[in-house]
Amino acid sequence: MPGRIDQEYQQLKERAHRWVVERLDEEGIEVGRAERDVLADFVNHQVGQYITQNRVPLSTQDLKQLSRDTLFEVVGFGPLEPLLMDERVNDILVNGPEHVFVEVAGILQRAHTRFINDEHVIRVIRRMLAPLGRRLDEASPMVDARLPDGSRVNAIIPPLALDGPSISIRKFTGNHLTARQLIEGGSMTQACLDVLIRAVESRRNIIISGGTGTGKTTMLNLISQYIPRTERILTIEDSAELVLHHPHVVRLETRPANTEGKGRISPRELVVNALRMRPDRIILGEVRSAEIIELLQAMNTGHEGSMSTIHANNTRDALVRIETLLAVSGYDASEKAIGRLIGSALDIIIQLVRRPDGKRAVSEVVSLSPTDTDPYHMDYLYRSQQDE
Repeated sequence: MPGRIDQEYQQLKERAHRWVVERLDEEGIEVGRAERDVLADFVNHQVGQYITQNRVPLSTQDLKQLSRDTLFEVVGFGPLEPLLMDERVNDILVNGPEHVFVEVAGILQRAHTRFINDEHVIRVIRRMLAPLGRRLDEASPMVDARLPDGSRVNAIIPPLALDGPSISIRKFTGNHLTARQLIEGGSMTQACLDVLIRAVESRRNIIISGGTGTGKTTMLNLISQYIPRTERILTIEDSAELVLHHPHVVRLETRPANTEGKGRISPRELVVNALRMRPDRIILGEVRSAEIIELLQAMNTGHEGSMSTIHANNTRDALVRIETLLAVSGYDASEKAIGRLIGSALDIIIQLVRRPDGKRAVSEVVSLSPTDTDPYHMDYLYRSQQDE
């Protein structure tokens, strides 16, 4: 519904939603307790009644669309609900009420989804946060959260967001790609997979490096499947995304601060605690800060085979990023000592890329073999022909 027609529909949807909410209050129906089928029947009936009473000219198809959209406003996340249900969509990006983008198969594209206004976007954000006891207002204008299905949400509103409220959703999927699917899709070769399996089974310490959206978590989940089933694994994540089909996994998750700014549990604290829980391997979802210190020390002190991911464009940048994280986290040592710590702790770096066509791939797998003159001496175990 382009242009003016779309605007008129949005206004109609707002009036219909307000009408249904008033009828719900009159009937004493609590949305959180009523069954969805009961609510769907009630919404359909009330929307039809509103259209009839106000003599709004709508086709049968448009009436069904209005009823569905109103139901999403009542029990779901409004215009985002169809996108959240669409399995093809990986990321949902809202840049104000009129600009919504989705990522499908690695390609960003504009969606037909629209919000009524800024207040509509903020209302949807607050509905996402309500079960978590989190708030979003001028005092707390940005927030990280997680939907009931595990999807990660970041929201930021004016005055920090200049063009209106912004929402970024990374959808959670429990159906991670298998090694066979990655090989058939051209993301890796059988030779690459064989290298990775040997690295995991021989308890090599592994960092998976790549830019945003290159599939680091997918790769971490994949190679974790090859950990021997006799070992005890501890996973530490900001949002639980790893799905390990392993008999002995303990999953830990960080916790943000509450509305009073208290109660935050950082990845570093969880890594320290994990070391007291007799793990064979520690899998850290992503290193972003001071937790790198404990992770490297764990890799050096009896927890071989531990793994994590890091944001970096190539393997050298990954090492520089680790150095930087150590420096800003207060690790007081000389440049040479830092190089020796990293070189002795890390064994393998898996570099991932996302190509212009949206396809994610393993570009190279390197083994760190420190020498007296170069703590970061690299041997290439695998290189993609396309990236050479």
